[in-house]
Amino acid sequence: MKNLWNDTEAAATVARYGKNNISEDLALRVYTTRLLGGDPQLVLHGGGNTSVKTRSKDILGEEWDVLCVKGSGWDMSVIEPQGLPAVKLETLLKARNLDALSDEDMVALQRSNLMDPASPNPSVETLLHAFLPHKFVDHTHSTAVLALVDQENSEALIKQVYGTRMGFVPYIPPGFELAKVAGEVYDRDPSVEGLILDKHGIFTFGASAREAYERMINAVTEAENHIAANGVNTFAQRTDLPANPASARDLAPILRGAIAEALGEGHFNRYVSDFRTSDNVLNFINGVDLEDYGLRGVTTPDLTLHVKNWPVILPPCPADGIDAWAEAARAAIHAYMEKYQAYFERCNAADDIERTMLDPMPRMAIVPGLGVFGFGRTAKTASISGDVAEVWMKTVTEAESIGRFHPLSAEELFKLEYWSLEQAKLKSRKILPLTGQVAVVTGGAGAIGAATARLLAETGAHVVVADLDEAAAAAVAKSIGNGSLGVSCDVTDPASVRAAFDAAAEAFGGVDIVISNAGAAWQGEIGTLDDALLRKSFELNFFAHQSVAQNAVRLFKLQQTGGVLLFNTSKQAINPGANFGAYGLPKAATLFLSRQYALEYGKIGVRSSAVNADRIRSGLLSNDMIASRSKARGISESDYMSGNLLKQEVTADHVASAFLSLVMAERTTAGVLTVDGGNIEAALR
Repeated sequence: MKNLWNDTEAAATVARYGKNNISEDLALRVYTTRLLGGDPQLVLHGGGNTSVKTRSKDILGEEWDVLCVKGSGWDMSVIEPQGLPAVKLETLLKARNLDALSDEDMVALQRSNLMDPASPNPSVETLLHAFLPHKFVDHTHSTAVLALVDQENSEALIKQVYGTRMGFVPYIPPGFELAKVAGEVYDRDPSVEGLILDKHGIFTFGASAREAYERMINAVTEAENHIAANGVNTFAQRTDLPANPASARDLAPILRGAIAEALGEGHFNRYVSDFRTSDNVLNFINGVDLEDYGLRGVTTPDLTLHVKNWPVILPPCPADGIDAWAEAARAAIHAYMEKYQAYFERCNAADDIERTMLDPMPRMAIVPGLGVFGFGRTAKTASISGDVAEVWMKTVTEAESIGRFHPLSAEELFKLEYWSLEQAKLKSRKILPLTGQVAVVTGGAGAIGAATARLLAETGAHVVVADLDEAAAAAVAKSIGNGSLGVSCDVTDPASVRAAFDAAAEAFGGVDIVISNAGAAWQGEIGTLDDALLRKSFELNFFAHQSVAQNAVRLFKLQQTGGVLLFNTSKQAINPGANFGAYGLPKAATLFLSRQYALEYGKIGVRSSAVNADRIRSGLLSNDMIASRSKARGISESDYMSGNLLKQEVTADHVASAFLSLVMAERTTAGVLTVDGGNIEAALR
């Protein structure tokens, strides 16, 4: 493992933070914490922690000895000084005299001694950091070290690799008891440079940030060297895998639908997927004994919080066998759910604690010959599942190469998965109405499309912004955030539409909401209108909607979780205007297209409706057109735009709200929602 310490960068960090009155101790603590957190072989998503013992003044100017320790929710790779809340050290040290301390009381003790009450909760391993006397303490979940401790003879192996330079702490769940035992191990031999925690990870410490960091790098390097010198590839590979496997893009919607948690009456908790493959992944998943080593458990208890205790292993899938594979995959996921429920009931019965079972859905799905899918309620958590899956596979591979992977039992892993402190975190997470759902918005870079994409993202959806102008689509996607994606899409080209939906399947696993919005208006007297122009308008304002809807239904069928299909029509579809036949005729056809989809696909849970808007400032109704038409009528632009019953201009945001209303209207289909401020001539009869 490479030592990334750099004197120049360290000094620059001290100088930069010094301008904000951050002490050198804390600045260097931030510097080395980031070095550790930036390496996934040491730290993954919220794992690990660091601390420094220093001095700090309270609001009254009184100075205290404090422990600045990583706060809950902070990522070590991007941590800032405020991510290391200061806790009064004297009280933490007194706690060592206690015989017992519940997790809840431990958290209360730590919070009550924060220098700043607004700080995040200090790490659950704060007391362990406090009970070690060193100024700087580092803790990681090094994959190489885990390969050593995830063995049945872990203590002997640690002594073989490190001699007496590292203390060995038997497995104890994080909390007060672990802190006390770790402190006792250190006290028995204060010459050690660190502690190895069985089935958990590694602590190193030192008088300086550099010393603690370099001790970590050196210890991990020794573990890596031992594996390199003694490891052998023990995964015999399968010979029955398809020569032409199906693509991840084709399988993702099937899997995403299969793990959607059915809540009854057409409601689902949906998940986003993240696909991973590589030579190392394939070596792992193509092993003939995958159902042995792949189902023994995770490499460190923290991983259960991201990916549960084991993956679902699915059959390989040839490109010409997707339909049969889909049935087998759904059956395998159903069996996984039953296994998880049995695991919960068995482990939950071991004590008198009242718990509510978490969802029984897998977070890792392995397809031999192809790769692994990670799942999460958001793109971020799905990506975390994918990261964890890859690191888990690497650690198991290394553990098997030097012995036999021997993780904690399911009963021990259960204790952390259902740990009260972690349950409190889960309950505090904000779930938005469209969390876990994926939307495609065509014409997404235009005024109405962008406003709709933004509102869907604000309500929790991941949005694929599809537009003829790829750069504009990307800019809109970036501006709305939430992991949204901008793609090029010519809606008049079926291949381009298919590619946009395939991009959604590749990025997120599928699609739940489709806003068919792209369109353009041409003018001309119908009796003299050029046929080519009318056909051009029908291509964009009708046939393009059909192409979008066909692709939506294609994915909806694979997912088997219903879907929402919404069309942007126009008042022209109901109340035609002079010289606007080229626009109104295909829009009228699109209105009835929306009803045809409602009629034919309601049986699979698809809701199809239309939004009827009028006089919206956009590419269709440009400022020049507004000026021209208001001048022709002899009224102001303001009066023209507010020429409705409410005497108010209707904006793209109002149309977006209409689309969202239909997305959320669970018992509405084949409907038309009018957004025009009131136009009796365009009202439906």
